[in-house]
Formats: sequence, C-alpha cells, structure tokens
Amino acid sequence: MKIRELKVPGAFEITPVLHPDARGVFLEAYKAAELEKALGHALDLKQANTSVSSAGVVRGIHFADVPPSQAKYVMCARGAVLDIAVDIRVGSPTFGVWDSVLLDDVHRRAIYLAEGLGHAFMALEDDSTVVYLCSEGYNPGREHGISPLDPTVGIVFPTVTPAGKPIKPLLSEKDTAAPTLNEAREKGLLPVWEECLGYYAQLNGK
Repeated sequence: MKIRELKVPGAFEITPVLHPDARGVFLEAYKAAELEKALGHALDLKQANTSVSSAGVVRGIHFADVPPSQAKYVMCARGAVLDIAVDIRVGSPTFGVWDSVLLDDVHRRAIYLAEGLGHAFMALEDDSTVVYLCSEGYNPGREHGISPLDPTVGIVFPTVTPAGKPIKPLLSEKDTAAPTLNEAREKGLLPVWEECLGYYAQLNGK
C-alpha cells in the first residue's frame, strides 16, 4: 500500500497492491497501521456510509464543525468517481486549494480527508458506489456545505465519462443552494486553521 499526501495538507491518496488471478482480484483496501504511520494517529471509525450515484451527480462540498468534525476514508466499490478534497480552513497556507483522486473499481484507490477539509465527488459512471469510513457519526446540526460550482474554488469537473459520454454536474437542491466559499467565510461557518492544528495535535497525543 502506497500513501501520498495531496496538495491539500491532511488529504492523502491511498493506492493498494492488487493481487489478480484467474478468479478475480484480492487487495487490502484499508490498513489501520499503515494509515496511522501517515497520520500520526489512529483513525477511530464510528460510522460507514454508502452512496450510489448516476453519472454526473456531484455531492458536496461538505464539511463539519471542528471539533470533532469528521475524517473520512473513501473508496469506490463500483464504477468511478472523481473525489475532491478542498482546503476550507481559514488561515491555512493552502486555503481554497483543491486536489482530486480518481477512485474506481479498477485501481481501487482510496482517499483520506482529515477533519476540517471540504469533500466532494462527481460520479463518472451510472451506479457508482462510494463507501465512506468515518471517524464520527452524521450530525446534521454540525454539517455544512459550499457550492461545488463556486468559481472562486474553481473545481474542474470532467465533461465526459470514461466511455466518452458527455456529462454535466447534477446537484441536489441543498448543494445548489449552498453558499460560496467567501459567503461561508463571512458567515463564520468555516473551520479555522489554528483550531484544526490544535485538534490534530490532540489526536496525535501532543
């Protein structure tokens, strides 16, 4: 398993070793010890979620209040999605920066997003099935969103599926109505970099 940090600090791409044979393929999709080496602390899993999306569906940008927020380890069990991490931590050196990982049922990569990061993805195939391992349960009173189409963030979404079929972003009413990054900042909704650092240090036992 290879783990590398993305352009967004606290977001990691995880690439498992695949063991194919005539029967199919085997892989270790999640290794707690390996992830702990990269993070500096164990991921305390509290909830697992699954979503199934049609091609073009965009979910996010979602985030939760820090602390405790919600760290996520995300995989695509079927189909393909472009999974996106956005640095929405006010005061971060990379505030507003986003990076992405292609999650699919071929390479079986995963992405880890630390507490305080914004998360979104776009489904690139029908019935794309995403599995999230989460450090905290869903708490609607602490959950927020930012428009994934905010030009200030500037996420570049694919315009065609892997098969070459044209697609365009399809959002829920809630995500369509979400504020821009600047609006969320003005409303005081965004995590603060220094507070996130303090929480990460607490998780690391420092």
